[in-house]
Amino acid sequence: MFSKISHTWSLMGASWQVLKKDKEILVFPLISGICCLIVIASFALPMIATDAWQLPEKGATLQQQIAYYAILFAFYLCNYFVIVFFNSAIIACATIRLRGGDPTVGDGLRMAMARLPLIFGWALVSATVGLILRIIEDKSEKLGRFVAGLLGMAWSVVSFLVIPVLVIEKKSPIGALKESTALLKKTWGEQIIGNFNFGFIFFLLNIPAILIIVLGIMSQNAAIMITCIVVGVIYLLVVALIQSALQSIFQAAIYLYAKDGQVPEGFDTELLDEAMVLRVK
Repeated sequence: MFSKISHTWSLMGASWQVLKKDKEILVFPLISGICCLIVIASFALPMIATDAWQLPEKGATLQQQIAYYAILFAFYLCNYFVIVFFNSAIIACATIRLRGGDPTVGDGLRMAMARLPLIFGWALVSATVGLILRIIEDKSEKLGRFVAGLLGMAWSVVSFLVIPVLVIEKKSPIGALKESTALLKKTWGEQIIGNFNFGFIFFLLNIPAILIIVLGIMSQNAAIMITCIVVGVIYLLVVALIQSALQSIFQAAIYLYAKDGQVPEGFDTELLDEAMVLRVK
């Protein structure tokens, strides 16, 4: 476990060195987060205000269930579109840097805009898969949640390199999914999850902020409480922005390495070999 954490930390360090050269790309996850909040508000506020949408209970009619899942699908579609668009911009900039160039925010936006139909198509596919997993989860609370979790993990693995393929090769969403699967057949895809656990590392990095907030609340002093909450929330937001950028940079590096076997600038062969162990032919 500790060797995996150490390896993950090294990969994060390599991605961090890339990010330090292009700090401006942090604007992409920031705008993405703001847009996602707007999407949530645009769906939630009208529903709360009108009381027009409620979770379908066991005795719900077919029309109620269709309405519920139709709105849920629309929400997924909008949310995924925002996330995929800005992730595409980050990966576009990361790819330019990893190939020895010097990207700008404008480069990322231009490349993402040029692939807008492909991005929308992939958001449509992702929203459909997300809805199917949600329906499976809703149909049986315990078993459905377990099955949906397994299917969700499998989907994350096979679709891991879809966005880099969309951005760099301009393939259709289905073509990008096939290419992502092919690249992961060429390598051990599960190593990405086992050896590159960004989530766990960033969970540890978030603990100080959680402690600050808890201590502030426990102080029972209004000024201290507000200060601690503000500091804690800002810390969590900054860490979330960095995590999003680093994951996209690593994603671009893995794609370039898996595609042509060349080590991207800023990474070394040993790190990437351990992240995605090449299958012996």
